[in-house]
Amino acid sequence: MSEILMPAAFIGHGSPMNALENNRHTAAWQAFGKAVPRPRAILMVSAHWHINATAVTAMARPRTIHDFGGFPPELFAMQYPAPGLPELVGEIAELVQPDIIDTVYADSEHWGLDHGTWSVLCHAFPDADIPVVQLSLNASKPAAYHVQMGAALAALRQRGILVMGSGNVVHNLRVLDWNRPDSGTDWAQRFDEHARELMLGRPGDIAALASHRDYAMAVPTDEHLLPLYYIAGLAAAGGDKVDVLTDGYALGSLSMTAYTVGMPAAA
Repeated sequence: MSEILMPAAFIGHGSPMNALENNRHTAAWQAFGKAVPRPRAILMVSAHWHINATAVTAMARPRTIHDFGGFPPELFAMQYPAPGLPELVGEIAELVQPDIIDTVYADSEHWGLDHGTWSVLCHAFPDADIPVVQLSLNASKPAAYHVQMGAALAALRQRGILVMGSGNVVHNLRVLDWNRPDSGTDWAQRFDEHARELMLGRPGDIAALASHRDYAMAVPTDEHLLPLYYIAGLAAAGGDKVDVLTDGYALGSLSMTAYTVGMPAAA
């Protein structure tokens, strides 16, 4: 048991190109990495591992997955050689009972670290020397399940584990507007602002976003929103203060909002 209660975070990761870029969002990710106590490991819930199972990467050396297309060679050349932490699988399995952790994904051929993970961590923890484990999003489960899973995982914070989610509160690639590089549509802003109200005031009610009038436009598919539910559930379980790490929009229909949970006050 660690004497330090680790914080947690949700990161709006946006384009994979953020791995190569330096902007105000990546600067915020860097500042977060420098501010947190050194974790025993990072547990990442990424939008890009959305399968019909609850699974955890259990390999000692997870591979870097380039799960995208149409980007420059420099992005495909990037590697994030962080080690894994196989022993964490048993700890997670214990916490989420009676849910079963799928062990098929213990093999690095089945998964590794996708860009929702490494495009953020290459800024937050550029040395890649902290073990990283990914938890899948179980696509067969309802919204409440993901909030409850976040609450169950809150106990990991007392064991030195930094729990993170990586996605986007608003993520609609079908209506990208290249004339809005740094702004959001009215509907994107309305939805993102309502999410903020819930996260800062009632994180346990985060699944109520599904009833928002702009949900269909902001969340045409839910995999980028669900990682937020884990961090909201974790925050509600611990009664911790939620803060905005960075916010804003990209290309009209992406929200870059990021949240931290239980961050120590700046000296």
